[in-house]
Amino acid sequence: MDSTALAGVRVVDFTWVWAGPYCTKQLADMGGEVIKIETASRLDTVRREPPHKDGEFGINRNATFSFYNRNKLGCTLNLKTPGAMELLTELISTCDVVVENFAPRVMPSLGLDYPSLKAIRPDIIMVSLSGFGGAGPYKDYVSYGEHASNFSGLTSLSGLAERPFGDQSALSDQTVGLMGAFASVSALHHRAKTGEGQRIDVSQYEAMASFLPQGIMDYSLNQRIRERQGNRDDILAPHDVYRCSGDDQWVSIAVATDDEWEAMANAMGHPEWSLDERFSEALQRWSNQDILDELIQEWTEQHTHYEVMHTLQAVGVAAVATLTSDELMEDPHIKDRGFFVEVDHAEMGPHMLTGPSWKMSETPGRIKRGAPLLGEDNEYVFGQILGFPSDKLDDLTERGALH
Repeated sequence: MDSTALAGVRVVDFTWVWAGPYCTKQLADMGGEVIKIETASRLDTVRREPPHKDGEFGINRNATFSFYNRNKLGCTLNLKTPGAMELLTELISTCDVVVENFAPRVMPSLGLDYPSLKAIRPDIIMVSLSGFGGAGPYKDYVSYGEHASNFSGLTSLSGLAERPFGDQSALSDQTVGLMGAFASVSALHHRAKTGEGQRIDVSQYEAMASFLPQGIMDYSLNQRIRERQGNRDDILAPHDVYRCSGDDQWVSIAVATDDEWEAMANAMGHPEWSLDERFSEALQRWSNQDILDELIQEWTEQHTHYEVMHTLQAVGVAAVATLTSDELMEDPHIKDRGFFVEVDHAEMGPHMLTGPSWKMSETPGRIKRGAPLLGEDNEYVFGQILGFPSDKLDDLTERGALH
C-alpha cells in the first residue's frame, strides 16, 4: 500500500515554465498521480532553455525541467486534432484536480473553463495560477516571475538604497506554486467533507504581496512608504553580509541581544568592542553600523565563511555561510539529512535532485521517478488507465492527436 499523503489523488497538469510545474511538483512528491499534458507542436519552453545535460541540446535533457517535473507521468495531446479532446475528456472524468497556469483567456478558448470541466466531473477541483488573477482589469496582461516581484512591491524593498534589485530567481514562481499546492489540498479536504469541488484562482502578485507585511502594514497604519535597507534591519545590529577569505566567500551575521554581541566580540578576539560606548548597547550599535561593519569585516576577511559560521555559532551567534550550489550539495549537514536524492533518467542518466522540502513521520514524500520524456506515458495513461484499445491509440498517433 502506498503510504504517501496524496496517494489515490489524480491530477491533470496543464502547467508549463516554472510556477505551475512547481505547484504540481509538490502534489507529485506527496504521492499524487500527476499527469503532465504537453504537445510537441508547442513545447514547454523550459525543455528548450539551458542548461542541458553535458551542454548537449535535447528536449528531454533539460536540467530545470527535470527539477520541476520529477515524479510526473508525461502525455502528449494535440487538442487541435480530432480525437484528442475525447481522450482528454475521459481522462478528466477520472481525475480529482486540474491545474493550469495559462493566461485566463486560454482555457476557455480550449473549451476547458471551470463550467466545462464541472460538466465532465461535478466535483472537480480546478486550480488556475496567473500573473494578475482571473478577474480584474489586468487579468489578460502578460507577466513572468520577475514581474510579479516588481508589481507586488517586493523589488521596491529589495536592494541597496540607491537602486532596487530584480528577482533573478523568479521567487514568485515558487511562491505562487506553493500557494496553489496548499489551496489544492485545502479544496480536497473540503470535498472530502462536503462532496463539493471548486475553482481556485491564484494571482502571482497577490501571493508575493502576502509575504511583505512590513511594507504593507506600515503604509496601512502609518501612511509611510518603507525604504530599501540593503542587508540591514530595523532593530538588529550588526546585521549584514561580510566578505571572507577565499574567492567570493561571504557570511551572514545577525546579532539580536547584548549578550550575543559580547559573545561575538569575545569570539573574534576583541572583547573591548563590547565595552566601547559606540557598540555597548543595541541602539548605539544600530547608530554606528558603518564603523561596526568595517571592524567586523576586517576580522571575517581573515577566515573562510565556514570558519566564521562555526566559530560564532559555537557561542550562540546567528552566522551562516553564503553557499554556492556546489558547496550546498557537498555540505555535511545537508548530506546527513538526505536532502539531495539521486534519480535515474532515460536520457540524462543518474543525477541529483532536491528532495521534498519537509519530512513527514508517517506519510513522507519521496522521489519515485525522474521527469518524463515527451509523451513517455501515453500508452500507460490512455491504454492502461483509460482502457482505450491499442489500435485506436495507433490511429490517433498517425493522425497527430498524440503529438
